[in-house]
Amino acid sequence: MKFKRKIQPYRAAAGGWGSLEATTRFVLDSKAALKNMRNLLRMNKARGFDCPGCAWGDDNKSTFSFCENGAKAVTWEATRRIVDNAFFAQHSVSKLYQQSDYFLEYQGRLTQPMRYNSETDHYEPVTWDDAFALIAEHIQAMDNPDQMELYTSGRASNEASWLYQLFGRMHGSNNFPDCSNMCHEASGSGLKRSIGVGKGTIRLDDFDHAEAIFVFGQNPGTNHPRMLHSLRHAADHGARIVTFNTLRERGLERFADPQKPLEVVTSMAGTISSAYYQPNLGGDMAAIRGMVKALLEAHRALVSQQQPGLFDEDFLAANTQGVNDYFTAVDNTGWPQIVQQSGLSEQQIREAAEIYRSAKRVICTWAMGITQHKHSVDSVREIVNLQLLFGQLGKKGAGLCPVRGHSNVQGNRTMGIDEKPSAAFLDALGKHFNFEPPRAAGHNTVEALEAMLRDEVKVLIALGGNLAAAAPDSPRTEEAMSRCGLTVHISTKLNRSHLVPGGDSLILPTLGRTERDEQANGNQFITVEDSFSMVHASEGVGIPLSPLQRSETAIVAGIAHAVLGSEKVDWLAMAGDYSLIRDHIAATIPGFQDFNLRCDIPGGFYLGNAAADLRFNTPSGKAEFSAAALPDSLFPQLEGQQVPFTLQTLRSHDQYNTTIYGLDDRYRGVYGQREVVFINPEDLQALGMTEGQLVDIETLWNDGITRRVSGFKLVPYNIPRGNLAAYYPETNPLVPLSSYGDGSGTPTSKSVPVSLSPSEDAVSLRIA
Repeated sequence: MKFKRKIQPYRAAAGGWGSLEATTRFVLDSKAALKNMRNLLRMNKARGFDCPGCAWGDDNKSTFSFCENGAKAVTWEATRRIVDNAFFAQHSVSKLYQQSDYFLEYQGRLTQPMRYNSETDHYEPVTWDDAFALIAEHIQAMDNPDQMELYTSGRASNEASWLYQLFGRMHGSNNFPDCSNMCHEASGSGLKRSIGVGKGTIRLDDFDHAEAIFVFGQNPGTNHPRMLHSLRHAADHGARIVTFNTLRERGLERFADPQKPLEVVTSMAGTISSAYYQPNLGGDMAAIRGMVKALLEAHRALVSQQQPGLFDEDFLAANTQGVNDYFTAVDNTGWPQIVQQSGLSEQQIREAAEIYRSAKRVICTWAMGITQHKHSVDSVREIVNLQLLFGQLGKKGAGLCPVRGHSNVQGNRTMGIDEKPSAAFLDALGKHFNFEPPRAAGHNTVEALEAMLRDEVKVLIALGGNLAAAAPDSPRTEEAMSRCGLTVHISTKLNRSHLVPGGDSLILPTLGRTERDEQANGNQFITVEDSFSMVHASEGVGIPLSPLQRSETAIVAGIAHAVLGSEKVDWLAMAGDYSLIRDHIAATIPGFQDFNLRCDIPGGFYLGNAAADLRFNTPSGKAEFSAAALPDSLFPQLEGQQVPFTLQTLRSHDQYNTTIYGLDDRYRGVYGQREVVFINPEDLQALGMTEGQLVDIETLWNDGITRRVSGFKLVPYNIPRGNLAAYYPETNPLVPLSSYGDGSGTPTSKSVPVSLSPSEDAVSLRIA
């Protein structure tokens, strides 16, 4: 498979004809064009299936309720290509490991259970019964329940996730590392500490009523394109969109709606951002602190003149605690530190503050550009501080909006996929099933990998995902996984994790979101929760490729039955009728009363949000200000050392999380390649290097481990000096496992200290 490599800046708006052309190409390439066109018309519709991509909400108004990336996800899943016994007989694990991530997933859908044979280095067929018996054998041989790690991907349904956590806790462990640990954990942690709930406070239609929307550290054009519709609609109705993003991203500048024919066939497009600021990586907290400093000065000036101040004093008095300590922290933060750390000028920060001041209803939204730093929890809480000062909670068109990644990553947490579950949740679960759940905190993803490296983990079960490619410090992650006595991967497609076998390894093929799920009690539907706490029913429509593929729910139930039997729980009955699972969810999780009945509500139902109703489940019963100081350094471990560059890892446009759909990044002008590094042109010149030159990237970290990737092409880009960007998973080897956020445990993938050097032994991208 050959690709034309080129760097060619993209001049058009995001969306528009380019998006339509890419969607059409993916549909045709799937070899099932008519099937996928029918699927797309059912996506995000009542009695259809929920998008398997991002967790953005559905407006239930559009004829075509999908974006380019959603179409890619559906066609990628609905391919006719298969990976079966014949494929594995032809390809050894060692040979497959040498292939690119794109090659692996492009081979097609997994269609039968497979077990790794270390003597032949091939996966070989195994029956479902034998696979479940093997899992039970390994688990029953463990010394204690905490020698098992139950990893979860955000795409697992509410039903599968709830069943999974029940199995783990009935066996005695809270070890539930999940993809959220590596992405949005700081959002949940920070919001819980500030407002008592770890979710956003707004609903989708709040975007229609906002007067200003502040977008921090996210790129909707690539990661959740349907958000661009909401931002464009808000901008068209007069809202000011203010963007803080280190890279200049086309989707945050201009957007042509692919669902508007005139914008598809002409150069018409709408402006997204009315103001665009490019802070240093990790500099957003400083920028927000600077905005508050400017606003506090203006507030005090008005009060000194005996005029009403800027802040909502009634809201602050009735609903918050700690504002005076916060003001002290703001006063103690000088402008030189704010400017140096943010990378923005004082004038730019004051300008942003004035835009905020002029709006009565403000939404603050953010993603992983905020959450993957050492001080991410404090950064999230700084955003909350700003909103609290102006009473931007509990009113239409205002609030807090962390934008989640995978569809249902928020629902997973609601269902109990949490290594630190609340006592109330465990009490409800234990009472309902008459058992004592484990109370000790379990492992997050980083802790799970560290435990594997210490040989403390015997069994790893992964409900979806691609841990080997998603986790940091790739060689150490792979070593950790290989030390497990058994690895089990519940997957739709071949991926990197399958090629890092433990002592024993299983691949269990599962149905996708788009496919019919026929069980003993008939065709089943599942549910998911989006970023706005809306719960939707999702029912697949496609015919599965193989009768040997099973649903995630049925696989989890089969494992639980093999390990625990049916004395306390009839696992197989729940696998045959998902409504039984939803009845148990309704009995154990607040907000899900009459769950089965409410699944018939078109567009889903709203779980509610206590903080949005100004009820704060904090120790004080009020929203709590954070008085954290700005960090002295992003890299305290490197105190006294010069850090030439700070690198962030990011997705390309032909990618969703670790799934590589293709080798183009259209909006950034990169085609047919992925081993590139974006750099400021002045930095390129200062290094004495040239555009297109191949370099090695090496991490600066004082632990005696060399972390280096080679042969990356330098691409000049509109990014602040001293900052770099490159794609993951190719640059995940650079992120130290020991570098994670305070209070979140999230790897610092958006702030990696690195140096560049000319490549002496450059290697080209491996493409078969």
